[in-house]
Amino acid sequence: MGDFDDLKAAIEAEFPGWLVWRSDAGRWYATRSGDLTDAQLQAGYAMTVAADDAAGLRELLRDQARRDASES
Repeated sequence: MGDFDDLKAAIEAEFPGWLVWRSDAGRWYATRSGDLTDAQLQAGYAMTVAADDAAGLRELLRDQARRDASES
């Protein structure tokens, strides 16, 4: 496995329910594997997040995880 594959696997393991990929331009993305309700979308939940690097993507996913935790 290369660096990207290792990082992708680690991020997906840390944030279950998210699928990670990187664009040809090198930008990192994650999208939820499930749907959100209209209320969740209006409350600031994201179906897809994007960052310049893996660290930035993790931070965005942590923010989404905090939202998920506060709803539980």
